[in-house]
Amino acid sequence: MKKDKVDVKIKLGSLVLMIFSSIFGFSNSLTAYYQMGYSSIIWYIVTAILFFLPSALIFAEYGATFKGAKGGIFSWLQGSTNEKVAFIGTFIWLSAWVIWLVSSTQFFLVSVSTAVFGHDTTQSWHLGALSSTQLLGVLEVVFLVIVTLCASKGIDKIEVVNNIGGVFTLAIAIGFTVVSLLVFILNKGQLAEPVNSATLTHSPNTAFQSPIAVVSFIVYALFAYGGLETTSGVIDSVDKPEKTYPRALVTAMIMMTALYVVNILMCGVAANWSKLLGGKGVDLANVEYVLINNLGVVTGHSLGLSQSASLALGSAFSHFAGIADVLSGIAAAFLMVYSPIKSFIEGCDPRLLPKKLVEVNKHGMPARAMWIQAAIVSVIILFISFGGNAASQFYTILMDMMNVSSSAPYLFLIAAYPFFKMKKGLDRPFVFIEGQKKVWATTIVVWLVVAIGIVFTCIEPLFTGDYSTSFWTAIGPVAFGLIAWIYYDYRESKDASEVTEA
Repeated sequence: MKKDKVDVKIKLGSLVLMIFSSIFGFSNSLTAYYQMGYSSIIWYIVTAILFFLPSALIFAEYGATFKGAKGGIFSWLQGSTNEKVAFIGTFIWLSAWVIWLVSSTQFFLVSVSTAVFGHDTTQSWHLGALSSTQLLGVLEVVFLVIVTLCASKGIDKIEVVNNIGGVFTLAIAIGFTVVSLLVFILNKGQLAEPVNSATLTHSPNTAFQSPIAVVSFIVYALFAYGGLETTSGVIDSVDKPEKTYPRALVTAMIMMTALYVVNILMCGVAANWSKLLGGKGVDLANVEYVLINNLGVVTGHSLGLSQSASLALGSAFSHFAGIADVLSGIAAAFLMVYSPIKSFIEGCDPRLLPKKLVEVNKHGMPARAMWIQAAIVSVIILFISFGGNAASQFYTILMDMMNVSSSAPYLFLIAAYPFFKMKKGLDRPFVFIEGQKKVWATTIVVWLVVAIGIVFTCIEPLFTGDYSTSFWTAIGPVAFGLIAWIYYDYRESKDASEVTEA
């Protein structure tokens, strides 16, 4: 009998690239420099030590132990605690990636614009009566539909796209460092932004001067490292997952941390913060291309090229950055439309979800659930796009919703770790830490890092009277957590009544 589905075993190199392309964001380094200057390095290192390293090893232990589970983090939480906690925690996690899909499609179109035109032109796009924001919303929906259609054809399609995206993501990060070092050498060690005790400890950005604002930056660092757990949805397709999965997580973690720190330092080689980023026209969506274009221009000047040739080089740099971001954005989207929803529906007891929702197609993909997800994301995109918000406020709301929503599920995953360690009879081919006291101490520290970052991010806008931003920042995980709680209790009571009647 001919098989419809061919088993695909993902090797170590492909898994590292998959993790790298779906998590590492080259623009995160440049965003960090825009928000905090060199002082962001301290927070990235602190977050890597107190959150990224231990959480990667915790997730590696989860993944190695539950290597045969198809439900990803749902299986991790259920195997460590109980079904209700797993359902609520995974539902919030799923909502985080729904928000990610909403916001990432917007930033994806900025990358497309830069790849084609050499700079961000999206704010001038229009079609008939549609404003730029409205047209972008329509194009985002089109992009999401195409990605969902392709990803529903099988895991092999996702692996191929992620390999390409991972290579380009790594190439632009390394390329930025190499060119910056070239400029550093040509300028005989002269930096556009000096490195001293003041620049390493204080942000030049007026929005990040208060202690509360500085601490809230933790969430941006968490987001830069966030997403390691998303690859749990493909662990059943990994070759020798008990060994390959931990190795891939740790390898990707080390690479990402090193590249983030180096790239933040490299930003100051060609870009003086006050002169380039301190004025109007620079925001979270286009700061990457402002810095990349500037690097090209400065490189041209350092090589003795004419002004026009230097400007052309800057434009060429922007084009390449846009192309790399387009490819990595497509790669990340392919994984994210599949892995979170797959983990949720395959981890759940079938009684908790409608039968049609949990069905898989001939490629082994939960296509119906993926299309429902696409419909929900499309509605949110169109609602925001046609809501009349100014572009800067639109970007800020999306970024704030995404950062906190993507960080909140870690509170569940990390808190479950001591209970996971207390479980008896589990085969543990990879062990991160031994001893219950050490386990609890590690869990408390990592959990507090996430919790403090989330709380401070939510309350920081209140001190400036920006109640709208504070609301949008906090509403994501709270709303989805309540929905999950109510829905689970409803299903439990319904099942109980059906048993009584029988």
